[in-house]
Amino acid sequence: MTKEIDGFTYLVNEDFMEKVKPIKVDFVDIGFRLSCGVDFNTGGGGCSGCGTTSNCCS
Repeated sequence: MTKEIDGFTYLVNEDFMEKVKPIKVDFVDIGFRLSCGVDFNTGGGGCSGCGTTSNCCS
């Protein structure tokens, strides 16, 4: 599904949207912050990024 808000177009998987809504996108400095109705930081921490020793991107 695509949604246009204030001149920005967002692309979100509809099934995912139903699981995590509400979703909030805030633009900060040179990037953005995404908030939603699910805490993804439980049970093991986060991802440090692809191309490192982390395997969270596979």
